[in-house]
Amino acid sequence: MMTPSRKINQNRARVAVYPGTFDPITNGHIDLASRASPLFDRVIIGIAQSSSKGPSFSMDDRIAFAREALDGLGNVEVRGFASLLADFVRETGAGVILRGLRAVSDFEYEFQLASMNRHLIPDAETLFLTPAEQYSFISSSLVREIALLGGDVSDFVHPAVQQALRKRWQNIQSRNKKVPK
Repeated sequence: MMTPSRKINQNRARVAVYPGTFDPITNGHIDLASRASPLFDRVIIGIAQSSSKGPSFSMDDRIAFAREALDGLGNVEVRGFASLLADFVRETGAGVILRGLRAVSDFEYEFQLASMNRHLIPDAETLFLTPAEQYSFISSSLVREIALLGGDVSDFVHPAVQQALRKRWQNIQSRNKKVPK
């Protein structure tokens, strides 16, 4: 016997939330938002507070970086949230949760999240997109590490993010020079 499918409100299905910490936003994130933009009436980049993850940048900084990086996409908006994703999705009126899959290794965790979200938000569906091949290996944590070690991240992030990472790295370097050995 087949299980009846859930019915998603057509208006909600035209609004997608792309949640994450975006610490910082990368070209992979930008690629996914750009490709999702023509598929929906509105795409909301939901930047999670995620205090437990200990983000490198404040939520205000992460929101500002995302807004600058996604400026040319008219139907994409950037909002911060500090609540449960389920509550944020309901608050925005979204019917789709957009998630990115870079590699097979992402699938198990994302599948678990999608199953939990299906339980918490039965009137929303999770949609997975894969980034363009040239972005499939980029992650925010790798970008932060490369930048903090003085590497060039210009191929991986928007120029505003690169500048902020460079400034943060220089501040850390100058503090480290002051520490006696």
